[in-house]
Parts: sequence; structure tokens; C-alpha cells
Amino acid sequence: MFEADLTGNLYKLWNRLSSGSYFPPPVKQVEIPKKNGGVRILGVPTVADRIAQQIVVARIGSDLYGVFHPDSHGYQLNKSAADAVANTRKRCWEYDWLVEFDICRAFDELDWGLLRKAIAKHVKDPWCLLYIERWLTAPAVSPDGQPVQRTRGVPQGNFPSRHTMKLIAGHRDELIEDLPLLCFSAPVATL
Repeated sequence: MFEADLTGNLYKLWNRLSSGSYFPPPVKQVEIPKKNGGVRILGVPTVADRIAQQIVVARIGSDLYGVFHPDSHGYQLNKSAADAVANTRKRCWEYDWLVEFDICRAFDELDWGLLRKAIAKHVKDPWCLLYIERWLTAPAVSPDGQPVQRTRGVPQGNFPSRHTMKLIAGHRDELIEDLPLLCFSAPVATL
């Protein structure tokens, strides 16, 4: 348990991260049932890996947050769920129609080449790029304990998925996931 030796474990993590010798362990895949059938695979990192991810997020935050749309609230500095609800309420008074959509398997099928281009455009810190690449290519462990070597996609639920999907969406409108679209009229909403 990480907390049992918190100081020692944080020191080991800091030492490995700062020296460039940290390699993320395989991400544990967990199946979450979908309401319409099927399952969504979430990637669950270890406690140490989650702390390491948050360190990189803090370091690259200023590089990325200016890229996202002003109405984007997920994983943004100084923006909360309450801000998102208030913004949506405001937009509902401005527009007559709402269209919501979800890109099927967006996290599972994300092309690494496209992702690497978007990351390289906005993240300049070589140390952060090193760890983002390691998280991107880290293997996974299936729910039945079998190793899974990944070649595309990002584990939904950890650093690469939270920030890089939004980064890609900023460059490729067709990849935006769960985006409500507010329209002035019914004909526009049915396009």
C-alpha cells in the first residue's frame, strides 16, 4: 500500500521521475457495463503512476489550457463542474436546440501518430514528452490478468486520455466526444 510508506514512496517516485528512469507499470483494464449493452474499458493506474501523471499535468498545464475552447470545462485549471452547469444554463437561453453525440470507441481507436503530432505542437518540455510517450505506449493488463500490448488508443481514465483527447478534438472537430451542440433552429439541429 503506497500510503504505508508515503515519504519513502514519494521519494522513490521523485527520484525515478527526475532521473528519467521511471517507467509506468501496466494499466489495469476494468470493464464498466454500458446502459445500451457492451462494456467500456477503463484504464486504472497505480497510485504512484497517478501521482506521476498529475505532476506532468501540472507542468504542462499552461501549455495546454490556452488551446482548449473557452466553453471546455473538463480537466481545466480554475474551472469546475458548477462552472460547466452555469455555462450550459447560459447557453440554453441563447439557443433553441441541443444535439448531443458520442464518438463510438474514440478512446479505443485514437491514432497514435495523430496524437503525437498534436502533443508535439503544444508540449515543448522534453521531460514531459518522454513520460507522455511512455504512458501512451504502456502495456495493459486485461480484467482476466492477461498482458495486453496496445498499438492505438489511450486507456480511458488516466492522463493521456483526459488531456490528449481534448487536444485532438481541438484540431479535429470530428473527434469531439460527448459534445453538446446548441442550435438556433430545428432544421440546423437535424443536419
